[in-house]
Amino acid sequence: MTAPRRMGTENSKTRHLLLDTVERLMVEEGYAAVGVRRVAREAGVAPALVLYYFRTLDDLFLATMRRRFEQEIQAQTTALESDRLMKTLWDHNSHPEGAVLNLEFIALANHRKTVRGEVAAHAERLRTLQKEAVERYLTERGIDSGTLSPLALTVLISTISRSLILEDTLGLTMGHAELQALIERHLQTPLDDGAVPEEG
Repeated sequence: MTAPRRMGTENSKTRHLLLDTVERLMVEEGYAAVGVRRVAREAGVAPALVLYYFRTLDDLFLATMRRRFEQEIQAQTTALESDRLMKTLWDHNSHPEGAVLNLEFIALANHRKTVRGEVAAHAERLRTLQKEAVERYLTERGIDSGTLSPLALTVLISTISRSLILEDTLGLTMGHAELQALIERHLQTPLDDGAVPEEG
């Protein structure tokens, strides 16, 4: 039995350069632009070096996703401590580059089974983290989670913000400014001021 081929170290500068290159290409041109030779050329290294760190293109995609997902979890964990949680969630989910990259990961998952499960698992992990934070946030303000569902709020914020960014990339911005103003107005009050919204 042959020994498995040695891979580059996790903290190698070259490895991070390759992952940075993949992220940039995905944001600028979409996941279809990513290939071993293209990544090597953009990073200024030989294709063999890319394959030294990543056996296959799927391995390269998976490593890029895992790094990005861990960064996102860490950023969210810190952000979810904010006392203006709703505004923080909206701002985080509305970050253009992050949202575009996540949309590319979703598109990639539709075509590559090896990454599909990881994308879904990460999304569920992140949604659970956000939902638990929203639940604590509402409880601290005396808002009944039966009246205002933490999970529904979490899904609403993430899906609307992503949809706006997706439309924006298509050049469709009609109504965006109005919706943004409406959302910003409601994110300022009443929840982030500690008030309970009136029913009816």
